[in-house]
Amino acid sequence: MTAPESRLPGPERSPGFLLWRVTLAWQRAMRAALAPHDLTHVQFVLLTTTWWLTRAGEPPTQRQLADQAGTDTMMTSQVVRKLAGRGLLARADDPADARAKRLEITPAGLELVAKALKDVEAADAEFFAATDDGFVDALARLGP
Repeated sequence: MTAPESRLPGPERSPGFLLWRVTLAWQRAMRAALAPHDLTHVQFVLLTTTWWLTRAGEPPTQRQLADQAGTDTMMTSQVVRKLAGRGLLARADDPADARAKRLEITPAGLELVAKALKDVEAADAEFFAATDDGFVDALARLGP
């Protein structure tokens, strides 16, 4: 039987393990920031990404939203339905593609994004206070 070997002295020097631990801590901070708004993190991400995409042009399709957010299309569809059921998003047929749905953020959705975004950005600023712009640049390089 071969004993495991690592090039690292322990988990405290493993980038993957550290990223895992930091991600868990950050997710706790996000849950706490979003709890007063009755939003899960994925709901917040999809609602806010819809707003961002709409600001940049026409209302996005669910597929465009999923691609931008990096989420699974089926899960995106389920979450969008919940957000629409809460009156935060409106879904409409895409005139150019009968299979596609265009998403628009409602006035109630805009109001919620305005409030939740302030809390999330404040939680982000507090959580990442010990970092600098180089950290954000490094994350951007690591992403898709």
